[in-house]
Amino acid sequence: MLLLASSVKLIAEIALLALAGQWLLGLLAGSRRDQNLFYRLLQVLTNPFVKTVRFITPRFVLDRHIPLAAFVLLASIWLAATVAKINLCLQIGVQACR
Repeated sequence: MLLLASSVKLIAEIALLALAGQWLLGLLAGSRRDQNLFYRLLQVLTNPFVKTVRFITPRFVLDRHIPLAAFVLLASIWLAATVAKINLCLQIGVQACR
């Protein structure tokens, strides 16, 4: 169970950092961001999460708000996985979690 909590937490962390990096690089690159190789690489990393959020959200949510909704959902998943990992570590002992 600890492996599952750690794995979910790791995937959420990677996706959150990729979304944050994509947003920051989009700010720096401006309108030419679609030509930037690193922006497109980050877009490939975040695309599954963004598409999943687009699938579960209602149609009246604008497409430009979907990455923010994905970020909030991933942050919630990360928080839940962190709390689960802390609880598991307290149950089995902190030394066993290292």
